[in-house]
Amino acid sequence: MEGIEKELAPFKKTLIEHPLYKRIQSVEDIRIFMEQHVFAVWDFMSLVKKLQVELTCTTLPWHPSAYPTAGRLINEIVWGEETDLNKDGEIMSHYEMYLQSMEEAGADPLPIKKFISQLEDSTDIHELINQTSLPDYVSEFLNFTFSTIKENKLHVIAAVFTFGREDLIPDMFIEMVKNLRNEGVALHHLIYYLDRHIEVDGDEHGPMALQMMEELCQRDPAKIQEAIDAAKKALEMRIRLWDGILSELPTTVLI
Repeated sequence: MEGIEKELAPFKKTLIEHPLYKRIQSVEDIRIFMEQHVFAVWDFMSLVKKLQVELTCTTLPWHPSAYPTAGRLINEIVWGEETDLNKDGEIMSHYEMYLQSMEEAGADPLPIKKFISQLEDSTDIHELINQTSLPDYVSEFLNFTFSTIKENKLHVIAAVFTFGREDLIPDMFIEMVKNLRNEGVALHHLIYYLDRHIEVDGDEHGPMALQMMEELCQRDPAKIQEAIDAAKKALEMRIRLWDGILSELPTTVLI
């Protein structure tokens, strides 16, 4: 894992130092950010659930998992992501917490809600993504996620989850929380959501996901290289997502 982390360091540095964080200076900026970022909050759960389906037994009759360590880790992650406690002690998923935060900020949740409502009538997730009037950088992000899931290589899916999402989240959100508090913005549900991610992903889920990677790669050089390539692509997609959101903010100057 140290070798993978070293290869990914330049990409993580680009994300951690991304100008988007400092550009979010008003409630309007936060609304614009949340209306696009919510799609990444939503599709994250499909990565999580795909890992749970493959690493544990979710069918009947039950049988033992071939990956007991990874299965335990992903079950704990699912428990935390899908049924956590919000600021008021109510049980809800992190996605639902994010929608609650959007409502508090005055961000528009209708595009993501409409998108999800169309899922039941769609047989092809890529077709739905491409037919929905989403910004290109959001569509590309979603298409990458579901292409990764469709590829059905556990170590690749786990790499995108671990290094492109879970391992990265605390570093990114720490910067956002810092800037929000510096601006004195009173968005209590959003601050709680961000703090919760920093606490859970940094202290619990991040290290757990690294253990899962160890078990799935099995020190196989080919799997490790595929994991590195997938993780790099995931980080590139996140950078493109951040670049796209930055371009939507008022008076933004891209250098």
